[in-house]
Amino acid sequence: MPRILGVDIPKEKRIEASLQYIYGIGPMFAKKILRQVNIDGDKRAKELSDEEISKITAVIQNDFIVEGDLRRDVSQNIKRLMDIGTYKGLRHRKGLPARGQRTKTNARTRKGRKPSIGGKKR
Repeated sequence: MPRILGVDIPKEKRIEASLQYIYGIGPMFAKKILRQVNIDGDKRAKELSDEEISKITAVIQNDFIVEGDLRRDVSQNIKRLMDIGTYKGLRHRKGLPARGQRTKTNARTRKGRKPSIGGKKR
């Protein structure tokens, strides 16, 4: 199983899809990376040579913010919003949707399970 930047990428999938297992790399960035190192996107991850893997790793390290650094940046941005007390920061602090979604119904992912009210009457 090839390892790029500390992430095991699936060996049976196309390299274009396998690169997306790295946090911060989506479909467009995967294509861009493969274009820069001149590797066919249809090639399977297990067919890559060590030289090709090192080229991909070098391009990602030089041109992109991924994995731990990206996660840290995102969490710092959210923390900053919470500290300065913006509306969006307050929504994060309360555990509610921060992008204008309705909360009367839905929003269960952010709010958690619906509290049970009352009990069964006889």
